[in-house]
Amino acid sequence: MFNDIGALELVTIVVLAILIFGPEKLPKVIQDVTGVIRKIRAFSDSAKQDIRSELGPEFKDFEFEDLNPKTFIRKQLSENEDLKEIRGSFDLRKELNDVTDAVNSKETDPVTASAAAGGAPAAGPDLVKKPAAPAADQRARFDADAT
Repeated sequence: MFNDIGALELVTIVVLAILIFGPEKLPKVIQDVTGVIRKIRAFSDSAKQDIRSELGPEFKDFEFEDLNPKTFIRKQLSENEDLKEIRGSFDLRKELNDVTDAVNSKETDPVTASAAAGGAPAAGPDLVKKPAAPAADQRARFDADAT
């Protein structure tokens, strides 16, 4: 409940309590507050027990914390087998490895691997070699850079 209170906030609360109630009355106020908190906890525990007994034996595993929407959704997602199967089908690491292998030219086909090693020319244009210049009669009559 008070997990997000830091040291500075706690010191501020203690100083304010001392200033408001004074050092003589502060122990009595702390006892009264802790007594009220104990009574509230006892009342809520008895109310939970009454609700569980009224619901019957089919709700013996019922937890009030499951009524929290975050907890309910987390529990439903972790217990559903269909969702686990769907989640397993979206294996992005495998897909990324396949794409990386394709980009890095890791070829698994032995025919294309031997062609790439120098056996036979691979299908498709050679992107490294510059194309040959066209013959004089095939050249365009205009400057391609100027247009």
